[in-house]
Amino acid sequence: MLSGLRSTVAQQARGFATSNIAVDGFTGAVGNTPLIYLKSLSEQTGSKIYGKAEFQNPGGSIKDRAAVGIVLDAEEKGRIKPGGTIVEGTAGNTGIGLAHVCRARGYKCVIFMPNTQSQEKIDLLSMLGAEVHPVPAVPYENPLNYNHQAKEYAEKLENAIWTDQFDNTANAYAHYISTGPEIWEQTKGDIDGFICSTGTGGTLAGVGKYLKEKSPKTQIWLADPPGSVLYQYVSTGGQLVERSGSSITEGIGQGRVTNNLGTFINDLTGALHIPDEKSISMVYQLLDSEGLYVGASSALNVVAAVELAQKLGKGSKVVTVLCDGAHRYQSRLFSKTWLESKELGEAIPESLRKYAVLD
Repeated sequence: MLSGLRSTVAQQARGFATSNIAVDGFTGAVGNTPLIYLKSLSEQTGSKIYGKAEFQNPGGSIKDRAAVGIVLDAEEKGRIKPGGTIVEGTAGNTGIGLAHVCRARGYKCVIFMPNTQSQEKIDLLSMLGAEVHPVPAVPYENPLNYNHQAKEYAEKLENAIWTDQFDNTANAYAHYISTGPEIWEQTKGDIDGFICSTGTGGTLAGVGKYLKEKSPKTQIWLADPPGSVLYQYVSTGGQLVERSGSSITEGIGQGRVTNNLGTFINDLTGALHIPDEKSISMVYQLLDSEGLYVGASSALNVVAAVELAQKLGKGSKVVTVLCDGAHRYQSRLFSKTWLESKELGEAIPESLRKYAVLD
């Protein structure tokens, strides 16, 4: 599976030198992102906390990796031919990654997404030439869920595929052969814990599997927002409850165990529940103390990394993922009116409220 992607990763080995050339265009430019030392948080905890800068992928998020992996896998298996149509149900970033890949490789892109997502994402998809269908946000069990609508749409077309990012394990495999090895190399194999949130489960499963194979002592944890069932599932050893509540984070949290997550969930060390208030506060803390302008899911991951570092003790080394930048959510995350409508205005430390510049 994905020998094409493995070959691309092996060939580019681009590091961060300006002289390197991504000969495979957009596809070859994905990956090999920096690992950023989070100085202020590390000093506070007495540990070393790092964030994998996935916002530096050419499409702006970690989902570029899944998009490239899934499309190359489909090509390799003959499921899509030149000029075909790529269809996906996505909260945004995978769709954006797919739209970039489709432009670069000559496919039409059709995206179904919940109408609760930020306008910035919808606009960007349209600007990238994708056909966008915002639909009501309903649970996966509902036949009108955006994933089911995407699948049905693709089935009606010739030379088209539904990429099925949640259950297509080419997603997790892309992280197993790229993100995981990069983190291992960048930490020189000295890593005590890895933690991140999950939507499809591809990042956590792929990275977790690779790191565990390299170092059984490395702990792999799941970070979960409100409205997701995975924290309780992991904490209770497999009890799946009905989903309730919601979170301001986009694209993470889940009401079921996806096929991608299912490849690794039984090997997780544990899970942490991260309230929205902590995620919002961290958005502003990272901007103020680290100069990092990241989205709420990235901030949630960093909150979780801090809590895991505290669990593991001083001197521990913990890595998480900075999924994307805040520019795709700025009309919400930096809007006083929006934050107050979610009762999150008070979550921002008073000294940092100066950054909430939008009305």
